[in-house]
Amino acid sequence: MSRAYYFKSIREFLADSENHILGELASKHEFKLEEQQRNAWLAQIQYAKRWLSSIDGHIAFEYSIPRMGKRIDCVVICGAAVFAIEFKVGATTFEHHAIDQVMDYALDLKNFHEQSHHRTIVPILICTEAKDALVQYMPYEDRVAKPICTNGNSLAEIINLVSRATPEDAIDADAWFSSVYKPTPTIIEAAQALYRGHSVEDISRSDAGAINLSRTAKAISDIIDASKRNQQKSICFLTGVPGAGKTLAGLNLANSWHNVDHSEHAVFLSGNGPLVEVLREALARNEVEAAKEIGVKQRKGITLSKAKAFIQNIHHFRDDALATTTAPIERVVVFDEAQRAWSQKQTASFMKTKKGLSDFNQSEPEFLIRYMDRHPDWATVVCLIGGGQEINTGEAGLREWFESIKRSFPHWHVYVSTKLTDQEYTPDGALYLPGEISSVTDHEDLHLGVSIRSFRSEKLAGFVKALLDCDTQRARDLYTEIRGAFPIAVTRDLTVAKKWLTDHARGSERYGIVASSGGMRLKPFGINVKTSIDPRNWFLNGKEDIRSSYFLEDIATEFDIQGLEVDWTCVAWDADLRSNGDDWVHKSFRGTAWQDVNDKDARLYLKNAYRVLLTRARQGMVIFVPEGDTSDKTRRPEYYDSTYGYLRSIGVGSLDHSGTD
Repeated sequence: MSRAYYFKSIREFLADSENHILGELASKHEFKLEEQQRNAWLAQIQYAKRWLSSIDGHIAFEYSIPRMGKRIDCVVICGAAVFAIEFKVGATTFEHHAIDQVMDYALDLKNFHEQSHHRTIVPILICTEAKDALVQYMPYEDRVAKPICTNGNSLAEIINLVSRATPEDAIDADAWFSSVYKPTPTIIEAAQALYRGHSVEDISRSDAGAINLSRTAKAISDIIDASKRNQQKSICFLTGVPGAGKTLAGLNLANSWHNVDHSEHAVFLSGNGPLVEVLREALARNEVEAAKEIGVKQRKGITLSKAKAFIQNIHHFRDDALATTTAPIERVVVFDEAQRAWSQKQTASFMKTKKGLSDFNQSEPEFLIRYMDRHPDWATVVCLIGGGQEINTGEAGLREWFESIKRSFPHWHVYVSTKLTDQEYTPDGALYLPGEISSVTDHEDLHLGVSIRSFRSEKLAGFVKALLDCDTQRARDLYTEIRGAFPIAVTRDLTVAKKWLTDHARGSERYGIVASSGGMRLKPFGINVKTSIDPRNWFLNGKEDIRSSYFLEDIATEFDIQGLEVDWTCVAWDADLRSNGDDWVHKSFRGTAWQDVNDKDARLYLKNAYRVLLTRARQGMVIFVPEGDTSDKTRRPEYYDSTYGYLRSIGVGSLDHSGTD
């Protein structure tokens, strides 16, 4: 089925009456047709008939971009090129946000539309009342052109110019319009799309090179159905590499599994405060904007309340359990990053200090399972587990979940990923021995092994792991494989790093600077990791807002960005984790000097902080390693030189020598 409301050859389009075309558009419109939309379509039809009368090709109106939740006003196929056209009827100026918008459409087609991967894509912004600009066709290396701005009168000239410059076989328009679309949304885009009613299949890749998230969704759904049918309690552990889609799978489950008639609800729980704040805010803003587009005024406070029911902070959920002895309304709960749940010591300390409960003696996993165990018949807990993601003191890791099950919940049925025995999930040995858990089932679909965060390179997580494990040869081999698709560079100059970001990002692609929370001596460069950011502003606000990531002024640490992502990152690497040539030296800045980190857990948290930072980019990253300063004993050059040298030794290109990637 075509993604467009209207698709025909230009010859047929010219022959169709305006009313016939308008009728086709209206019949496929998902909302009540407002007069403003009708008039906009009519104007676009009239202009297109006038400007394309001499063009031989195909045309489509309202072409769907599901990853973005948007539709391209008009797509024209002519010769070997695709033209993505955004109309601003009546507009007199070419606004920056509109130029970014049409560029976003072109990039989305190039990256996620199979028939467009190797084709020329030309974004065109038409502001009908603007002065016509000089026509300049300037394609980037990936054959996406710089946006062309016009009032429309030169549209045929633009199309003919590009067609002459693209002497290849003509595009099969029917094949193009029926092409597979393989989106890889950010977690924010995914949450918005799921909230709008898209399925996980609509917004996730399904090619053989990526894990099929729908299989995982079905596996979990089957476990829930069996729990309900057999009136039993179940807990399942879903594992995955960074960026593999664990959170997406959890959000899909929480959004789709509801039976209001039987008072059965699901909820997505996370102890990751920034993730919860950003997703809630994104859903609320998105719903307000969607309502505005159809002429309905919606208060953000109302939409935010709805989002809070869908996505909750795990600690608030826990506190609700303290206030009552009844079972929660939810039958299904999804715990994101479950390995970060608090240990008994951390939970007891919090309960004593904040809640006045001096005799509290349960870990967070035990308390949360016990809360769901209040249901007299059935319930399902889904734990999303990320390997190497523990970054906070007091996080219990995966082991405490199993200790709680063995100790207090032998009647629960346990479903585990077949990868749960891997070293990154069980660094201290087996989680349980044969016979210790009465009902345990291995399930291969409870593991997501391929990163989909970076659609450009699914091997990024492996490269970062090898880099941090000091497996130099493997890191070098993986870097060789990914460098063409996922650019990585290193520099000693922060100004150069910032320029690299702005040069690589196009349209509204988001970029920002990230650094370790322990990077205390990045301060001379204006990178103050102790200055708090509002993650909602950093991740969601536009280029005009100084609080957004785009301004490269506010810095996100591993605590701000874990579970989230941007397109391009600058990772500022301080002396808290420094290479000595063979291994890592772990340091913590206290008072006026660096001190050794001897605690085993603290060393792990520091290494994992850099794992988080190095896996946040979807398209590429630049690593800034300061040169140091001989006059500052806290920033001696040797604290940084070995790290820079290690990155160079595995092949990462330096911007300081060649000026290129």
